[in-house]
Amino acid sequence: MAQHHTHPHDHTHPDWVAMARLLERHAEITSPTYTRAAAWLAENRPAPRRIVDVGSGPGVVTCLLAETFPGAEVVAVDAEEPLLERTRARAARTGLGERVRTHRAELPSGLDTLDPADLLWVGKSLHHVGDQRAGLTALAGVLAPGGLLALLEGGLPARVLPRDIGIGRPGLQSRLDAAEDEAFTEMRAALPGAKDETEDWPALLSAAGLRPSGTRTFLLDLPAPLSGPAREHAVASFTRRREALADRLAEDDRAVLDHLLDPTDPASLHHRPDAFLLAAQTFHTATKEG
Repeated sequence: MAQHHTHPHDHTHPDWVAMARLLERHAEITSPTYTRAAAWLAENRPAPRRIVDVGSGPGVVTCLLAETFPGAEVVAVDAEEPLLERTRARAARTGLGERVRTHRAELPSGLDTLDPADLLWVGKSLHHVGDQRAGLTALAGVLAPGGLLALLEGGLPARVLPRDIGIGRPGLQSRLDAAEDEAFTEMRAALPGAKDETEDWPALLSAAGLRPSGTRTFLLDLPAPLSGPAREHAVASFTRRREALADRLAEDDRAVLDHLLDPTDPASLHHRPDAFLLAAQTFHTATKEG
């Protein structure tokens, strides 16, 4: 299970105001991935009139979709008003305010008031729904006949450092991934109406009445040494993992994380010349018969 490693999570009750900048930075750093994915979608849906970005966060992808599809209205859907405020501000700042609007709603219950969409972008939000099968069925109901659903789930855990970093035991990131897997499983189990589901996304899209039309994975490859913004993102990401996973990690791994996050330590993420960012994100698409 790797789908949760490529964007930040708080497995309890997130403070969305505090998380907004982290989410925004993450989307900005990984925007080349989203740009290529959007171009791929444009090959099949060259001129959608209405796009809905479900689980839009701070609106980085919402605005990217508006830029990729200049004839479309784009609706950002999120449950958190602080994130929708960020979306409106970004749209206004980038000259997209007339074509971008926001809609506050929970997934999937708040979707039934939306007008049909020609393109539905569901980025890392479905796994926050207890019954993912029912969630996909609700999403399918938002699609117009002939519409395309793009589901971002899956991929591979991001890597930022070599396996052996010269501090502590090799394989730190693999152990962080294992701890996040445990936390993610507990988060899923605590969701209202939670149901276990084999994460065969094309099969689930078929079960929702859609016709799977393709799966493609896009690579984010930022080699060492990292630029300033990408390095800041890596530090922020590891800081959150240190806070969120502390009780799940061995004492020596916590100590290594403290070294990696200490700006006065030459071996920290703040200064290491070998820090990079490598991640893979998978998109599954399906269409609604017209």
